[in-house]
Amino acid sequence: MIAAKLKIFPRLVNKTALMIEKNLLLINNKIRDFCKIYKKDSKKINLIAVSKTQEKEKIIQAINFGQKDFGENYIKESLEKWIEIKKIFPQVKLHFIGHLQSNKADEAVELFDFIHTLDSKKLALCLQKAVKKIDKNPQIFIQVNIGDEEQKGGVAINELADLVSFARVECDLNIVGLMCIPPSNEAPSPYFALLNKLAKENGLENLSMGMSADFEEAIALGASYVRVGSAIFGERK
Repeated sequence: MIAAKLKIFPRLVNKTALMIEKNLLLINNKIRDFCKIYKKDSKKINLIAVSKTQEKEKIIQAINFGQKDFGENYIKESLEKWIEIKKIFPQVKLHFIGHLQSNKADEAVELFDFIHTLDSKKLALCLQKAVKKIDKNPQIFIQVNIGDEEQKGGVAINELADLVSFARVECDLNIVGLMCIPPSNEAPSPYFALLNKLAKENGLENLSMGMSADFEEAIALGASYVRVGSAIFGERK
């Protein structure tokens, strides 16, 4: 079956495919090694391959090499790529990891299995309506503005508990964890530790944190989902 699918995209069944296979093997081995070092259960670490701006051929190569979770940042791009891919590979789990506009809630709920960027009561209400309308309840992370940065999305730390309660109780959303993106010019570990602490305070088990450059630190501090893009697919065009 895999060979048949590879024939659809013959131009990638060489250097590019080998690169993706090598990178996935390397990252998964690193995850296992980090889990041994930090005494974590590697079965609880989920690798999200960030496929934004990547062409469908590369994504299918990654699926054929065993990758099961993919992350996207833009609704329009996701619809163009993933409706077709999901028909062929329904077992793949799709994660929305970009800023989600309220008017895109219906499309996000319909296409994605996980949404990592709930950050306001307004968006929670829109997701509630979408869940009822579409009859699908994706797993949702609340994004925390962990570094209090004006240019980044996420709920303020002092408003987090209120949003968690509102989303769970008032909106009946399936809130499963917290997500963050630390400041790019600072060491990430203190921010990952803080997110872990906030999750425990709010009774949440899952942490979506860590990217290509810092997923070791994220795993050490309790990540359950790490988001890796360039280290799998190479630099984006």
